[in-house]
Amino acid sequence: MISYDKFVANKRLRRIVLLLAVIGLFYLLRSMMSMFLLTFTFTFLSVRLVRAVQRKFPKVKPVWVIAPVYLLIIAALTFAVANYVPQIISQTVKMFQSLQKFYQSDEMRSNIYLTAIYNYLQQINLDAQIKTAVAQAVNYISSVGVMGLNIFLSFLLSFFYTTQVEQMNKFGHQFLSSNYGWLFEDLRYYGQKFVNTFGVVIEAQLMIAVVNTTLTTITLLFMQMPSVIALAVMVFILSLIPVAGVIISLIPLSFIAYTVGGIKYVVYIIIMIVVIHMIETYFLNPQFMSSMTHLPIFFTFVILIVSEELIGTWGLIIGIPIFVFFLDILGVHSIEKNESKKKLSLKKFR
Repeated sequence: MISYDKFVANKRLRRIVLLLAVIGLFYLLRSMMSMFLLTFTFTFLSVRLVRAVQRKFPKVKPVWVIAPVYLLIIAALTFAVANYVPQIISQTVKMFQSLQKFYQSDEMRSNIYLTAIYNYLQQINLDAQIKTAVAQAVNYISSVGVMGLNIFLSFLLSFFYTTQVEQMNKFGHQFLSSNYGWLFEDLRYYGQKFVNTFGVVIEAQLMIAVVNTTLTTITLLFMQMPSVIALAVMVFILSLIPVAGVIISLIPLSFIAYTVGGIKYVVYIIIMIVVIHMIETYFLNPQFMSSMTHLPIFFTFVILIVSEELIGTWGLIIGIPIFVFFLDILGVHSIEKNESKKKLSLKKFR
């Protein structure tokens, strides 16, 4: 019992043990990672919306805010699935077919620059990699039903939580006064850190992805590119990857642009990507990220590579937020500190 009291009194040790235990628990439940992350993301965005409305109208109950929004989302998803999903599938198939024809065409091999690219692709055995990618795509398509179920359950759980957010908070506070209140106090500590890092960064990256996709789609429409809907979906998904997503999207966009308008269109695509990257770097990141995750580019790419290896596809999206979360715990890079510094500088400026 004395050892237990010493352990409880040692706040730093018990928090380290608790963090390792939580990481181990998530590792054991890694098959449910998609549901956890989706539920957290939906709930975080919903609660932020409710709080924003309640600041203007304090007496409004969460259910009156969330219910109409969720009904609109369900209606929009139903309309999109019925009308645009078949178009996305057909356009994606056509896009891959056009890329394959261009890759195997004499026009590509007769061009000096494209020949060099072709030889390099041959050296890295691109054909085998494409076959592997196609096989993985088939596996992903076969798991669409499972992913759809995860999205539905996450959507439903976030709705129930947000509509009863006040009751959930009161219920959660009861654990703080229990016999193991120290445990739940530490869990709340990590929960607050997690929301201050992971939630805010994910929200900011979603906003950046929406802006990037909008600008790219407008440019593609002006260039009269084919399969715009499929390309827009691809750009949005890649834009969720910090920094690297915009660069990765350059490769398929350039190939498709060359099949449509030759080198001139490739130059247009490169200029578009450079402009969007500059907008993201000098406007969107400072505006949405609030100077929270200004990590060196070297660290950004290393984190993406390692997190993709450890977590999989999700690692490309959540790797940076998780890294910032651990930096916040270590006291190296705190969002709360950055936010307070930003507010202080604004006060001085005023």
